[in-house]
Amino acid sequence: MPEEQQKSHGSEVKPELSKKKYERELRKLQTKLVEMQQWVTATGARVVVVFEGRDAAGKGGVIHRITERVSPRVFRHVALPAPTEREKSQLYAQRYMKEMPAAGEVVLFDRSWYNRALVEHVMGFCTEKQYDTFLRLCPAFENLLRNNGILLIKYWFEVSEKEQHRRFLRRIEDPMRQWKLSPMDLESHRRWYDYSRARDAMFEATDTPQSPWYVVQTNDKERSRLNCIAHLLTVVPWKRIPREKVTLPKRQGPKGYKEPNWSYRWIPQKY
Repeated sequence: MPEEQQKSHGSEVKPELSKKKYERELRKLQTKLVEMQQWVTATGARVVVVFEGRDAAGKGGVIHRITERVSPRVFRHVALPAPTEREKSQLYAQRYMKEMPAAGEVVLFDRSWYNRALVEHVMGFCTEKQYDTFLRLCPAFENLLRNNGILLIKYWFEVSEKEQHRRFLRRIEDPMRQWKLSPMDLESHRRWYDYSRARDAMFEATDTPQSPWYVVQTNDKERSRLNCIAHLLTVVPWKRIPREKVTLPKRQGPKGYKEPNWSYRWIPQKY
């Protein structure tokens, strides 16, 4: 994606999105996610959602809002650490294959097998041969997932150079955000154009009609969250599953039970 296209896309002035409206719209979308969850469990669907993008682009914030109101037994967040020495000796896709969903699961990959096309390539953690092989074979790997009944959805989170810089400064200055800043983040900030070239090559090789990349403009965090969740709800072919009316059963009688005379260790009521 050309840099000038990034800057122009979604940069038009929009009316202010108040916190109240944002929270109201988010609640509507999260309600639909719960309904989608019911469809996933009822039909045994298997869904994989890949979240990729530059550091500080807002992937984690969207994933948090997606999982906030749904069951962690259905929506599973996968954020793998750096591979171990044993994993480095295995097939590259092996550590990702074991995270694929069973029936009735949605797996959200916070970074994925595309590490090889991005951070591993840019930082020199893989060889050129490994990189070239990945780009060549990745579409076939994703076709394998699709042919085995997995619905694969891929999102790229695009943030401007200026906005990423601002967010990194906030992480440096804010004690509540400093944990988000790693030496790798600092290096990715320095290598902005190396990442641009890696992104472009990745899109050229893996943005296919069968497995397209959907690009999320993330300079406005709140809008990007709403837009991404709204889009996810359109690409998963879910239907509302009618639920039976729930009646709360009458509580049983005490049948002689009495509270024990026990000195509970109550915590201090500071609030």
